[in-house]
Amino acid sequence: GAVAYVREQLLAARARGAGVLLVSEDLEEIFALADRIAVLCGGKLVAIKPVAEWTPATVGLAMTGTRA
Repeated sequence: GAVAYVREQLLAARARGAGVLLVSEDLEEIFALADRIAVLCGGKLVAIKPVAEWTPATVGLAMTGTRA
């Protein structure tokens, strides 16, 4: 469907070396598509790290302003 097509296009763009900004609350989607994750809380950037340095739990904590 449409979601699969968009994911395909994002991954293809990344493979070509393009920069892609994805804004999402869907952690499964973020972990599948991202190289780095930036977390906002209260309108402020609270953390930005490579995907390998995050878990869904630590992203959730950062989203609520709690430090892991």
